[in-house]
Amino acid sequence: MNYLEHIGRYFLMLGQVFKRPQRGRVFRSAISRELDELGLKSLGIIMFISFFIGGVIALQTALNIESPFIPKFLIGFATKRSVILEFAPTFCSIILAGKVGSYITSSIGTMRVTEQIDALEVMGINSLNHLVLPKIIATVFFYPFLIVLSMFLGILGGYVAGVTSGIFSDVDYLIGIQSDFNPFLVRYAIIKTLVFAFIIATVPSYHGYYVKGGSIAVGKASTQSVVWTIIIIVIANYFLTQMLLT
Repeated sequence: MNYLEHIGRYFLMLGQVFKRPQRGRVFRSAISRELDELGLKSLGIIMFISFFIGGVIALQTALNIESPFIPKFLIGFATKRSVILEFAPTFCSIILAGKVGSYITSSIGTMRVTEQIDALEVMGINSLNHLVLPKIIATVFFYPFLIVLSMFLGILGGYVAGVTSGIFSDVDYLIGIQSDFNPFLVRYAIIKTLVFAFIIATVPSYHGYYVKGGSIAVGKASTQSVVWTIIIIVIANYFLTQMLLT
């Protein structure tokens, strides 16, 4: 099957996802479950990585500023820009693509190979709407909060790294954070996060829904879905940056 056929099936799948919604109570229960599985259970890894990566960015920036003519507040400024523009929205989304994407593909793929999806269709339930739409809503609404938290912890990690190592002063770092703050950059990061969240929810769902074979095929589909999700995120990141910042 060529790439154009995959793209066509993907968009046809999206058309079915947004049709024939299920009963309100069942739908709300599914969203609550997905918020827990796809959002709350990802909090720990995002918080841990954000804090320490922010510290690493600050330390590397400080160690590479050798000229005495370069002001030390640029350490905080560079850390702030790096975390807000790229690390929080893009790098964290790639981490989520690996963690959440494999879960989505394996869970839907298992339902496909065990004929649970066929049973839903026999009962007259729109299986794509039932399985995929709650995942889209959960990721699109929760991941911006996750990314904002990542921004805060990344900048905080840089501050703690400077205070504990003594390589740069906390005053210089705070001045750098406060200097030339542009609120649009946060909006830009949130816009990217919304697009990436939609990709993280739908691309793995596509690979899981159309998997064929047994448990080995589900494992291969999980790997393939993570790879393609990351590729699409990187491509989308390039075009979004070009459209929003240039």
